Amino acid sequence: MLNASPTLQWHRKFADRLATSLAVLCVLLVMLPLAAIFIYLVIRGIGSLDLAFFTQAPKPVGETGGGMANAIVGSGIVLGVGSVIGVPLGVGAGVYLSEYSRGQFGKLVRFTADVLNGVPSIVIGIAVYALLVLHQHYSAFAGGVALGIMMIPTITRSTEEMLRLVPNAIREAALGLGIPQWRSTLSITLRTATSGVLTGIMLAFARVSGETAPLLFTALGNTFWSTKLDQPIAALPLQIYVYANSPYDDWHRLAWAGAFVLIALIVVTSASVRWIASRGFVGGVQ
Repeated sequence: MLNASPTLQWHRKFADRLATSLAVLCVLLVMLPLAAIFIYLVIRGIGSLDLAFFTQAPKPVGETGGGMANAIVGSGIVLGVGSVIGVPLGVGAGVYLSEYSRGQFGKLVRFTADVLNGVPSIVIGIAVYALLVLHQHYSAFAGGVALGIMMIPTITRSTEEMLRLVPNAIREAALGLGIPQWRSTLSITLRTATSGVLTGIMLAFARVSGETAPLLFTALGNTFWSTKLDQPIAALPLQIYVYANSPYDDWHRLAWAGAFVLIALIVVTSASVRWIASRGFVGGVQ
């Protein structure tokens, strides 16, 4: 085989470096606005934090001080309800699409998940409002249902794609040993894709953590302490929205602090789950 001429080699190296440089430039252009927003949020948020923010409920209108302790607890409750609803259904649907779906029903489920993934959050909030709130009242449970519905399509599609990456040889080896398919799917295939599945779950969790629109129609918000699932409840996105739109400088300060805490909680939760998955503690395997 003839060697390429020096001119041709130079053109190839130049094209490779140019393409690499353009790719790196595109990444930097995408990350620059995100980094600028994050740095500005950290500067404003850390400067607004104090002990009262984590220990006190909001003060009445016109009074300075107070915090968002009730909103932090409320966000945990609503996100917990949403995760209990969204994670099992999303993972189960993803397993079905990857391992058992062969007909038209599977295509329908996949199409529904794709459509639901693109539905605006406010539409989901209005739907849950019509189904639950109108027949009962605003509640933490209704807010959790709205967030859970939003989590399902993201978890479903990410779980399906991660399971499809598992080599068929692993499945065939398990079946060759006489292991039932359902046991092979749960104990071998799903466990092999644990890291990817958890990534999809955390992606869905991060997406719904900052949602405000569906909670306005379902959880409503609460300036007092409340942990009951059948009552209106405070949440960080709702409290940030109210404080950011207020005319009071002290509430603006608390809004920045709340935004920083919300981002920090998402980052810490995602990093912790990824660390646990990377160390092999999930599913009892170490």
